[in-house]
Amino acid sequence: MYDGRKHIILFFFLSIGIIYISRLFYLQVIDPTYKSIGATKAVHRQIEVPLRGQIYDRNGKILVQNEEVYNMYVTPNKVKHLDTLRFCRVFDIDRNCFDSTMKVAKKYSRNRASIFKKQLTKNEFAHVADAMINFKGFHFEQSFFRTYPGNTLANALGYIGEIPRKLYDNQEHRYYRKGDYIGLTGLEKSYEEELRGIRGVKYTLMDVKMNDKGSYENGSYDTVAVVGKDLFSSIDIELQKLADSLFQNKVGAIVAIEPKTGEILTMGSYPTYDPNLLSGKAFSKNYRKLISDPDKPMFNRTISAFYRPGSTFKLVQSVVGLQQGVINARTSFIGADSPMGCHGHGLHHMANLNNAVQYSCNPYFYNVFKRILANSTKKSPFIAAREGLSRWRDMVGTFGLGTHLGIDIPGEKNGLLPDLGYYDKIYGENRWKFSTVASMAIGEGELGMDVLKLANIMAVMANKGYWVTPHLISGVGEDNKGMKPERLQIHQTGIDAKHFLSIYDGMEQVLKAGTARQAYMAEIPILGKTGTSQNRKGRDHAIFVAFAPRDNPQIAIAAVVENAGYGGSSSGPISSLLIEKYLTRKIERRALAERMKNTSFKTVAATAAN
Repeated sequence: MYDGRKHIILFFFLSIGIIYISRLFYLQVIDPTYKSIGATKAVHRQIEVPLRGQIYDRNGKILVQNEEVYNMYVTPNKVKHLDTLRFCRVFDIDRNCFDSTMKVAKKYSRNRASIFKKQLTKNEFAHVADAMINFKGFHFEQSFFRTYPGNTLANALGYIGEIPRKLYDNQEHRYYRKGDYIGLTGLEKSYEEELRGIRGVKYTLMDVKMNDKGSYENGSYDTVAVVGKDLFSSIDIELQKLADSLFQNKVGAIVAIEPKTGEILTMGSYPTYDPNLLSGKAFSKNYRKLISDPDKPMFNRTISAFYRPGSTFKLVQSVVGLQQGVINARTSFIGADSPMGCHGHGLHHMANLNNAVQYSCNPYFYNVFKRILANSTKKSPFIAAREGLSRWRDMVGTFGLGTHLGIDIPGEKNGLLPDLGYYDKIYGENRWKFSTVASMAIGEGELGMDVLKLANIMAVMANKGYWVTPHLISGVGEDNKGMKPERLQIHQTGIDAKHFLSIYDGMEQVLKAGTARQAYMAEIPILGKTGTSQNRKGRDHAIFVAFAPRDNPQIAIAAVVENAGYGGSSSGPISSLLIEKYLTRKIERRALAERMKNTSFKTVAATAAN
């Protein structure tokens, strides 16, 4: 029995050995593929980099396109009998530059190609192409750099650059080579896989003298490069350029959204810069200049700044109070106590909710918030405040506050919507009450959000209770489809539609006879709200939020002008001009437009970036 098992085991291992030996014999002796590569070691593998996908606005106007260039690569071990002086003369480089670049290439790898000289234009390439036969070990690959015909949307579009060392080293799949370009910010980064396309590979058989002997195996192993997919954005380039012009000599941001779809119509952070500065050979020099600019043009205020919403937050307080049943549209607070002053409008502004919205009444909303947080007479003020804040925060959070909205560019911040743990950490559990957090009643205190979230609040107001994930890209590829489901998700607030309708009259009166009369348009019913965001380092920031028209809203908008003081005279008129442009495709109020273009609120440093 033992001998029988022994023979079986020996037979098994002998069979495995025969299979391996046969396979090796086939690969090394019979198979011509291995024979060609192994015997000559002269199959040149050339990567073909596809053109990157282009980006268009919602009307088919191009925002980002490619300009073809040529990059020269070197494989150090293939460099033979090089006339260095002639090489330097042909490519207009000095000897020190040649030696240092070659040293870097050898350190990277002697047997793998690395980039030696970047971005030769078509004319420059044509001038040196014939001389390449004399420079063994060097070869050219077609590449490109990005150009931006609209000269706008720098922070949203982003830029491409050489792959960073850390990202190169941590690749899960070795797709990128040293010196390759990759999306580093904005849409270029978020949609890198779609934009980059699929690389091609071409194999060429070389003889012992490294002369090209034609396609290897008749090209059967070659693959063709596939151009990257185009992106179709929701941006309206005409609206964007109008925003750029109105924000001249100002610091701030503006975002406009189509409420029903979540598509972003315009997205401007100011001061801005020409995105062409971060494209081409001058990238490094221009990047250093931009990153050291005290006005921080590369800081995207639309999604990363921290602004207190000020009185614009009273709209959220209104519908939350209505939904929780602590007020109704007729609730009056005439005679109610309040430590907060108002704007000198008399008692009628406390008579009902719409009057309070129209005149932005601080005492009114102080009392609304007090009822939400401290309405229980059976519990201690500390317990009541905890329970009230928890209920309030849950409902306010459904507007997307205190978290990421999920926009399709990197860099969005959560903002701040404080919870119980936040105050417990500062004051201790059951050691704080309504008076501790009362400033949030009017959008001050610990609240903080960016301009995208302010615009999204108005999308909720326009939709009467829901919002769609804000996004810049509405289609991918030739069929203009391919959107990921999470980009189009609908989010419900759980607040009844009737409660939003309850404050529409007050919001319309804000422009007709309230705090934003300079933004009023008789032809278009705009519903909005002004706000003043407190700022420790200068004048307060001016905020305006709105949507239009009242029936079937097409645009929701939010604008912040830093250090401008009042939204009614700065961010309000700017927003109403963009609404006019989007809904009518023209500007009739030319005097107002010129005045806003020529008004300066620019300061030396951007306060909200801190």
